[in-house]
Amino acid sequence: MELEHHTPICLSDFRAVLGEGPVWIAAEKSFYFVDIIGRRIHRYCVENGALHSWRAPNRTGFLLPVSDGTFLAGLPDGLHRFNVKTGYFESACVIEADEPDNRLNDGCIDQKGRLWFGTMDDGESRNSGALYRVEHKKGELSVSHWDSGYTVSNGPTVSPCGKVLYACDSPQKLIYAFDISAQGELTNKRIFATLKKGYPDGVVTDSEGNVWCGTWGGGQITRFRPDGTEMPPISLPVANVTKLAFGGDDYKTVFVTTARKGLTPEELEDQPQAGGIFAFKTDIAGNPQHSFLLEPDEVVR
Repeated sequence: MELEHHTPICLSDFRAVLGEGPVWIAAEKSFYFVDIIGRRIHRYCVENGALHSWRAPNRTGFLLPVSDGTFLAGLPDGLHRFNVKTGYFESACVIEADEPDNRLNDGCIDQKGRLWFGTMDDGESRNSGALYRVEHKKGELSVSHWDSGYTVSNGPTVSPCGKVLYACDSPQKLIYAFDISAQGELTNKRIFATLKKGYPDGVVTDSEGNVWCGTWGGGQITRFRPDGTEMPPISLPVANVTKLAFGGDDYKTVFVTTARKGLTPEELEDQPQAGGIFAFKTDIAGNPQHSFLLEPDEVVR
């Protein structure tokens, strides 16, 4: 399929209830994504359009690669290791055992192989969500808490220089920015941008440091320069645009997930491709996908 510049084409009328978290895996020439409510993990191969799916034991907010070829999955109760060869999930770390109404929602891996993710109130009403960092130390997952007060945490993403982290609180229409120290400490929290249309969902950065934001209820990818000024948006034929990933050989192909959740029957009739996966070409390359870094003796074969 020939892709056009900033003209999204539906790769698959997938009808995900809550499609999220596309991740490009260069070695497989494929991208993975999740349907949170559908409790599925999917892999789409761009070479032949083949789609492979796995059933997840619960709602999976994100799926991110590990340096040994497995994945870390964010389930409601915490982090799980997922092996694509076996389809098996194994609990790795419980998160927020004292907040049973929270769940893990979105995450990213930075240049040093650290995982950043957020939690949210499953009912989307309490500001009980938080932002966490995870590293692998001495054979264990080391979890540290860095920010609180989120109702629906989204993003996060890290600038290509590795010095700025962006995170969203979707109901507030806010994208925050933090400074990241060499040791992975967050400081200087500030409002980076406030969306004028729709709500910020997943965010990623490109190689020039621009921030690309899937826009829930906005029918577009909202884009900002590193200084916070807005760039022209990229429209999609569906309202709930959740997240995107850069991929392809030159990282100038953009893959986008969308959702049917919350749309009325009339809206679904007007948006027949809602929940589908989309792609288009762009002129600014994205950044390669980083993997969660394990210590050498922890590699799973």
